[in-house]
Amino acid sequence: MDFIYKIKEQAKKEIKTIILPETEDVRVLKGAEIVLSEKTANIILLGEEEKIQKLAKENNININGAKIINPLKSEMLDKYVCELYELRKAKGMTKDMARNLLTTNSRYFATMMVKLGDADGYVSGASHPTSDTLKPVLQIIKGKPGVKTVSAFFIMCLPTNEFGENGVFIYADSGMNENPNEEQLADIAITSSESFRELVNPEGIPKVAMLSYSTKGSAHSELTEKVVNATKIAHEKAPDLMLDGELQLDAAIIPEVAKMKAPDSPLEGNANILVFPDLNAGNIGYKLTQRLAHAKAYGPLCQGLDKPVNDLSRGCSAEDIAGVVAITCVQAQNMKK
Repeated sequence: MDFIYKIKEQAKKEIKTIILPETEDVRVLKGAEIVLSEKTANIILLGEEEKIQKLAKENNININGAKIINPLKSEMLDKYVCELYELRKAKGMTKDMARNLLTTNSRYFATMMVKLGDADGYVSGASHPTSDTLKPVLQIIKGKPGVKTVSAFFIMCLPTNEFGENGVFIYADSGMNENPNEEQLADIAITSSESFRELVNPEGIPKVAMLSYSTKGSAHSELTEKVVNATKIAHEKAPDLMLDGELQLDAAIIPEVAKMKAPDSPLEGNANILVFPDLNAGNIGYKLTQRLAHAKAYGPLCQGLDKPVNDLSRGCSAEDIAGVVAITCVQAQNMKK
C-alpha cells in the first residue's frame, strides 16, 4: 500500500473542507475533480463562478460538488475585512488595505477563511511562488503555541522501498527558511519527527539525520559547527528522539557506509528524516531525488502552523494537487486531537 493511498484512505475517515484559490489554473480544477471523485475532501474554489465553470467546461473537467465563492461578492467579506484589520492594524494595516488584499489576492481570502474556521485548510502554489502562499499565512495564522520555528518539508516517495521508511522520506527544510540558525535547525528536526508520526507512520520510529558535508568531524568549519551545535540542542530539547549529526548523506542512509564513517551512530544508516543545513541544500536535494530517482514529491508542506496550509511546486500535476489536499486533510484531523 503506497503512501498517498494510505493518506487518502485516512482523509476519507473524517471529511474536511479545503480551499483551492488558484482557479485560473487548469491543473487546479483537474485536481479538484480528482478530490471530488475520490471523496477525500469537500472543495471550495475561489473566483468568479462564470469564469471557473467556463474554464472547466472547455477542458472537460467535472467540478460538480465544489462550492464556488467569489470574494468580491461574498457575504463574509465585511467580516473578514474587520478581522484582518484588527489582526494587522499594529503593523499599519487600514480597513481599505484589508479590503483590497481580500478582494485582489485570493490567498488572503483563503487564509482568513481558515483562520476563522470557515474552512479547514487550503492548498496553493501551482501558479504562484511559495512566498505568495506563505506570506499571508505567516502574518495571519502564525505558529502553534510553543512552536518558535515554522518550517516546510517535502514527503519524498521513492519507487522502491530500499531507503528510508519503506521508500518514504521527510526532507526539511526544503521550502521556507533560507539559512536557519542552530536553534532553528534543532526546531526543524523535532517538528519533522512529529510530521513523520502524523503522516508517514504513526507507529514508526522517526530517525533524524542532521546533514552536512562532513561526518563526525571529518571536516571543521563554521558550516559544520552549525550542524554539530544544532544536533546538541535538539538532543537537549528532545532527548528521546533518535537523531544524529553531523552526517554526510551516504552515512545517513546507507548502513554499509555508516559502519565505516559513523560506527557509533544510533541511526545505523537508516535515517528516514533528512534535515538540510540550509534552503540551498534542501531545495537542490529534493529536486535531485525527484528528477533523477523518479520520486514523487509532495510539498512544500508546512509544519508548526496553527492551521494547515500547504504549498505546491509550480511544476505540480493535478494528481500532486489531489495528494496534497489529502495530506492537508490529515493534518487538519490531527490538529483536533
